[in-house]
Amino acid sequence: MQATHFPITNWSEDDRPREKLMIKGKNALSDAELIAILIGSGSRNESAVDLSKRILSSVDTLNSLGKMSLSQLTNFKGIGEAKAIAIIAALELGRRRRAEDTVELTKITSSKIVFEIMQPIIGELPHEEFWVLFLNNSNKVILKSQLSKGGISGTIVDVRIVFKLALENGATGLILCHNHPSGGLIPSEADRHITKKIKLAGDQLDVKVLDHLIITETKYYSFADEGIL
Repeated sequence: MQATHFPITNWSEDDRPREKLMIKGKNALSDAELIAILIGSGSRNESAVDLSKRILSSVDTLNSLGKMSLSQLTNFKGIGEAKAIAIIAALELGRRRRAEDTVELTKITSSKIVFEIMQPIIGELPHEEFWVLFLNNSNKVILKSQLSKGGISGTIVDVRIVFKLALENGATGLILCHNHPSGGLIPSEADRHITKKIKLAGDQLDVKVLDHLIITETKYYSFADEGIL
């Protein structure tokens, strides 16, 4: 038996996503209802909420949805370019908001804090990036800087640039960070080599290398926590 489609306009006011948000607040809405507000309308046979549920059922998390390309989103029946762009833009704003939530001059007291700062920036990228957090003598972040950007399997880091930035900004400590797009957390020989190289240079300039984190979408590996720094 074919399911009967009831347009959102026929729903009770409390069940319509926009009205529900106005009456009950944003926290009362499901992920599907929030996406339905973004796309505005469904199709002749499917409400915006049902269409949103169908999209969400194809991914594990909102992070996975945020990684979908324009062409992947428009593969869903009922999603044209305008709707796909609205979804991409909204999820990118969410990612940037999370990045902004890590305020400068955050004091680093654990590797977990470093992960919370850097995961929104590099944790979900499809390519590798190498970043350095520059710290003052109170272990507060005074600068975070991208040192290199590479392919899926690696980046190249210029040690001279690391310490040029450290000296220019009066940093007394460094924390190295890079992501593994593959999701693997085991440091490679190249990871170990660059860590040792930067640490030796730092010892000569009295700038301590405090840690090196490998970051993925949901987890991290800390050289300091593992006792190999």
